[in-house]
Amino acid sequence: MSTQALPARAEVDLGAIRGNVSALAERAGSAEVMAVVKADAYGHGLVPSALAAVRGGATWLGVAQLPEALELRRALRGAGVEVPVLSWLHVPGQDFGPAVSEGVDLGVASTWALDEVLAAAAATGSTARIHVKVDTGLGRNGAWDADLEALLAGVAKAQAEGAVEVVGLFSHFAYADAPQHPTVRGQQERFDGIIAQFERAGVRPQVRHLANSAATLTNPSAHYDLVRPGVSVYGLSPVPDLGAPEDFGLREAMRLVANLSLVKDAPAGQGISYGHTYTTSTDTRLGLVPMGYADGIPRHASNAGPVQVAGQRYSVAGRVCMDQFVLDLGAQSPAAAGDEAVLFGVGAEGEPTAQDWAVAADTINYEVVTRLGARVPRVYVGADA
Repeated sequence: MSTQALPARAEVDLGAIRGNVSALAERAGSAEVMAVVKADAYGHGLVPSALAAVRGGATWLGVAQLPEALELRRALRGAGVEVPVLSWLHVPGQDFGPAVSEGVDLGVASTWALDEVLAAAAATGSTARIHVKVDTGLGRNGAWDADLEALLAGVAKAQAEGAVEVVGLFSHFAYADAPQHPTVRGQQERFDGIIAQFERAGVRPQVRHLANSAATLTNPSAHYDLVRPGVSVYGLSPVPDLGAPEDFGLREAMRLVANLSLVKDAPAGQGISYGHTYTTSTDTRLGLVPMGYADGIPRHASNAGPVQVAGQRYSVAGRVCMDQFVLDLGAQSPAAAGDEAVLFGVGAEGEPTAQDWAVAADTINYEVVTRLGARVPRVYVGADA
């Protein structure tokens, strides 16, 4: 389908993803890079983004949930690519058998998870590859204190029996986007203590990993054997207060664009969209953008979200609706139906950015790109496409 026939599209530059991973690998030094491609690669497309990341130097790939891990493992093998794939967020009763058979690495954060992975290993006649998830202070997923002691005892026993291969030990930061926060050092010290605890039990994981995007970019002491960048793979800054993407050698990989579906004249004093929360102050021209909250455009960005038309930046006029929103283009605008509107793109080229939308909606850039709906097609552009 021609992109000109699409009301809106997310243009994904796979070359940018490749380049971002290369830049992150350079930052990582001797540590390997696990590109996190969970949530459909933060909305960019799971398999194309994963392959671009591998081309950029990622030697591991990570997702949160089993279905994505299995889809990714099978697609990679179909493409002749063999890199480890880690899945880390599971619930009781999931079928771990296919993942064990396919060689997917599994995050284990509790004794129930270990028991179910062991059952799958026994049923398939395979050794399960596991990464033990520990909570060093985030207060979210992962084992700590007495639960960790019980989990470690079970892991040590399973390892001795050859039922599991302990590939990794990992945790996650609470404040990595604030590198000087005291919890950052505290979590690293706790992680070091757990590493020693595992070694005393005879469990020596092949890789230890703690660093997310922010820590990969700002905290070399947290790199250990492997870093796990996520949002930075897609060219978004995890620490916007400390620098824009280009300050870290990154480039935004996604441009969200739409074609105006209507341009019309409006008089001064005309209320716009539901509730008339915006009123034109002069005679003007209105442009209708055929995207709305059903597509992932945040309603909280009503009267605030930035959009560029013909090099000129405007803000959403009135409320974002389910399928559309309005721009006040000004009386002299030459815009016409079919003209391109850029919601976000590459900041270094003067376009509005996902970070700009995050500010407008009082959220984070991660949410802006991952919330894009399924009816917005991903169109791959650039040489790598």
